[in-house]
Amino acid sequence: MTPLAWIVVMSFAGGLLSVLVAAALSWAARPTWVPTLISYAIGALLGAAFLEVLPHAIEAAESPERAAMNILAGILIFFVLEKLVLWRHCHDEGCHGHGHDHHGHAVTEAHDHGRSGLLILVGDTFHNFVDGVLIAAAFVESTPLGIVTALAIIAHEIPQEAGDFLILLHSGYSRTKALAFNLLSSLATLVGGILAYFALSHMQSLVPVFLALAAASMIYVAVADLIPGLHKRTELRATAQQVLLIAAGIASIVLAHPLAERALG
Repeated sequence: MTPLAWIVVMSFAGGLLSVLVAAALSWAARPTWVPTLISYAIGALLGAAFLEVLPHAIEAAESPERAAMNILAGILIFFVLEKLVLWRHCHDEGCHGHGHDHHGHAVTEAHDHGRSGLLILVGDTFHNFVDGVLIAAAFVESTPLGIVTALAIIAHEIPQEAGDFLILLHSGYSRTKALAFNLLSSLATLVGGILAYFALSHMQSLVPVFLALAAASMIYVAVADLIPGLHKRTELRATAQQVLLIAAGIASIVLAHPLAERALG
């Protein structure tokens, strides 16, 4: 397949798969599954960032120093973006006295007439669009890298979408509406991927920048958003389970690249 075909397939299928799996988990009302998915997602994200995306970002950049600067800038950008989302939520709802979900989003004690759900949908749509851009940048560099990047993004989207789905239900949306809105939001991945492909085809100099942003996004989500939630469970058995699942996520990335090359070769 051509890079554009891969981008369309992985962006559409990945967005659809993550939403449907997350909805199924939320529908089954088994919240104990979510921490397991989060631990695996952390490993997949860190494995993809450090073993796949970072080496390509450094190789494609003018110098290792430039690649490092792009990654640092990306981490700062994602920090500011998350602060803006949290500020908007706290400004509209107030953060004091509210609980928080495993992403740090404030959760009210009663239905809020859809306000927090709407904020989640807007933020998730933008996030999905950026994911599409990152997938496109990876496929423009190489098909195996694109596949690994897409799989890592799907892995971290499942627990995130599960959390967002629960917030929508808490905000007063029916299960059917929550699923429908999440599916519509997932289409932003496809839009971002297609637009980025045509933009990057004419601006190859941006490929190293987007690869660095992809690595920064994976590292930031894993370290800033997902890992802190694991520290709430300090018992030895839970810690051992988390370590094993993180290792499984890393191992899946290690195995994914040669399997992708073999399938394409």
